[in-house]
Amino acid sequence: MSNEIQLEAIIEDYLNGKLKPEEVQAFEQLRNNDPIVDHKVVAHKVFLDSMKQYANVLLLKQQMDASHQKIDVEAISSKVKPHSSIIVRMFRNNKAAIAVAASFLFLAMVMLYSIKNQTEQDGSFKALNREVSQIKRSQNTLIRNINTNAQNTSVAPAKFGGSGFAISSNGYILTNYHVIKGADSLYVQNSKGVSFKVKAAYTDPVNDIAILKISDVSFENLGSLPYSIKRNTAGIGESVYTLGYPKDDVVLGDGYVSSKTGINGDSLAYQVAIPVNPGNSGGPLLDNNGNIVGVINGKEMKVDGAAFAVKSKYIMEALNAIPNDSLSKRIAYGKRSPLQGLKRNKQVEKIQDFVFMVKVYN
Repeated sequence: MSNEIQLEAIIEDYLNGKLKPEEVQAFEQLRNNDPIVDHKVVAHKVFLDSMKQYANVLLLKQQMDASHQKIDVEAISSKVKPHSSIIVRMFRNNKAAIAVAASFLFLAMVMLYSIKNQTEQDGSFKALNREVSQIKRSQNTLIRNINTNAQNTSVAPAKFGGSGFAISSNGYILTNYHVIKGADSLYVQNSKGVSFKVKAAYTDPVNDIAILKISDVSFENLGSLPYSIKRNTAGIGESVYTLGYPKDDVVLGDGYVSSKTGINGDSLAYQVAIPVNPGNSGGPLLDNNGNIVGVINGKEMKVDGAAFAVKSKYIMEALNAIPNDSLSKRIAYGKRSPLQGLKRNKQVEKIQDFVFMVKVYN
């Protein structure tokens, strides 16, 4: 039996009360930790309820058909002039059929209300997904394990890696919190292969954002940042691209915004149609004008080309947590980007020196 079929069988037993108390407890814990399983339970319950309602409708229809056979239609139609007594006799002779019809109308109203109520519940389920989706993102994070060369080199490799991008000229780098979580030491590497030691200056686990500060004395300040942060939300269908380090060289990913919400309606993120791989986490998501609209932080494991990016408003919130006098030539908000009007290859040339590989040691 496949895992999918086995899961559906467990869900049906759960809804029908056939599981043991300890099995119920374990399954409800699974629902709390996995929104996809929870959604399947809700969907299956709606299906079972709909089937029960449909069976009731068929039963009522059979009762109406049987009652209809008892109605004396010829007796009624033989009266040329209608009289109230005919209506009275009709009611008295066919009370059962009328009662069934009334029950049918009542059931129809209940079904309409149930559909409306279920729609509202689905909306609530999506609105509550922020906290649950943090667990899902931690399972699907785009962290690259580069430990495969451990036996071939005397130098201890980084255990995990991701991407990050400069938010000031004096070495503040923004990435995802899940990339650096639990790290003993952190380094960033630029496009020329030079590494610098960094430390965490700010972390936001809820919004999956971290800001690092280069502490290496050999680091020389970067020039003015070529991009700015977009204040407004990106529209569905808007062209976007990302730069990151799923391998040792910077990689361009190109696509478009496919939804204004992330997994299961999470309002923290956009869904973007961009092929990403482990190591892309923390890379900037930019529009055609060189404005940062988000930061890549995950992807849907069961859907090809469905990635997610934390929205730019949460990047701005993180930046506001760093004192202004600490950030030299900080990234601008909502201003015209120097990249605007340039072709994509020219934009990438100017951006790649400000995008870093993040190396995690623990």
